[in-house]
Amino acid sequence: MSSLTAVQEHNNIDTEYWVFGYGSLIWKPPPVYEKRGMYGGFGNTDHRGTEENPGRVVTLIPFEEWKLMEDYHDHKDGITWGVAYKINENDVEAIKAYLDYREKCGYTIHYVDVYQLGNDEPIVKNAVVYIATTKNESYVGPASLDAIARQIFLSVGPSGPNKEYLFDLASALRELAPDAHDSHLFDLEDK
Repeated sequence: MSSLTAVQEHNNIDTEYWVFGYGSLIWKPPPVYEKRGMYGGFGNTDHRGTEENPGRVVTLIPFEEWKLMEDYHDHKDGITWGVAYKINENDVEAIKAYLDYREKCGYTIHYVDVYQLGNDEPIVKNAVVYIATTKNESYVGPASLDAIARQIFLSVGPSGPNKEYLFDLASALRELAPDAHDSHLFDLEDK
């Protein structure tokens, strides 16, 4: 798998291996980790939908692609809310394989610095994050809030109902980061 190769070739400068998780990785973390901290339209046929009725899950796409979308909306604080997990060095290879399988549907691995809200200096450097591309076959494109809500309500996949994913994410985000501003997520939850 190309993303696994990318991880192996990166050779992180320090010996710590961190994963930045968003979406379901906020409340459904890797099976083992040493530390956890909260920091501050993609169709999924794998976990919360099917080929016939793809679900919607949170994903990151390159900002340059996002700005060009028809439904581009200003993200007021420019923050991607998520959780950073420090992986024990004995578990790194197993977690890489686990995440490569879990995030297999159109994602590539990138490295990001992670910041704590209100801090201008990164608290974690070179954390692994899975980012999608609008060119992959699972990308379903922009839609109105009502259309997305309807799609989420109707979609069910091997990991359960898509609406469960939405409600779990909104609940976890409120619990872990009460100051989080994600109007798109919370507006979908209210639909």
